[in-house]
Amino acid sequence: MVELTLPRNSKIKQDGKSYRTEKTGEDAALRTVKIYRYDPDTGENPRVDSYEVDTKGISMVLDLLIKIKSELDPTVAFRRSCREGVCGSCAFNINGKNGLACTTGLDELGRGDINIYPLPHMPVVKDLVTDLTKFYEQHASIQPFLQADDIPEEEHLQSQEDREELDGLYECILCASCSTACPSYWWNGNKEGGAEDEEYLGPAALLQAHRWIKDSRDDRTDERLAQLDDTFKLYRCHTIMNCVQVCPKGLNPAKAISEIKAMLVARRGERVA
Repeated sequence: MVELTLPRNSKIKQDGKSYRTEKTGEDAALRTVKIYRYDPDTGENPRVDSYEVDTKGISMVLDLLIKIKSELDPTVAFRRSCREGVCGSCAFNINGKNGLACTTGLDELGRGDINIYPLPHMPVVKDLVTDLTKFYEQHASIQPFLQADDIPEEEHLQSQEDREELDGLYECILCASCSTACPSYWWNGNKEGGAEDEEYLGPAALLQAHRWIKDSRDDRTDERLAQLDDTFKLYRCHTIMNCVQVCPKGLNPAKAISEIKAMLVARRGERVA
């Protein structure tokens, strides 16, 4: 029988705190919000705190979090910035699905309790704040910048048709919702203490890799494909499609990954011929 050992301080305690909005009128729309709480400085296991909040006039989950932090519990930690679905800072697991708090409406979450947890798999810094260091390192490894042999006097020109090839790729905001929803990434995305070439890069990094592979202005297509031609980096994708379901920008990382695989097959055929 396989035995799995949970990481230290990972089991959630059952003694979470409860908070309630004091000012409630007759037309108040009370909802219970349950938030994952963890402070590594205390050495205690995480807990889930409950907040009964008047949601009248609130439409988005991020506004709800801000109200909780402002009026009920200033110790709740979470990231936010643009509030427009552009920066990717406020990505959490909301009612079991990864997404952006600033673009997730309360009307999308039904009438029951609202459960907000940090992104799965990632180390938790505090509460809803996760450590994305490994995620960014994997993104940097695909060299996400233009590499051209010729340096033009003004700019790298591109036809409208070639530019349209990048649609569905360049819009990624690196919120990590897709990668942290992927079971293959959970198991193979962070080989702590192991070799970097035994890590699955994940949907986000591979989507960005495909973006630069398809860019007509880039002259490193063959090198980029050679770097990804690896059992772990690319082929740990099993087309589970979680990445597509959770992407807040409506992108399709699974399709991008399958196209990279097809390009590698074609590349091998050319080498044999």
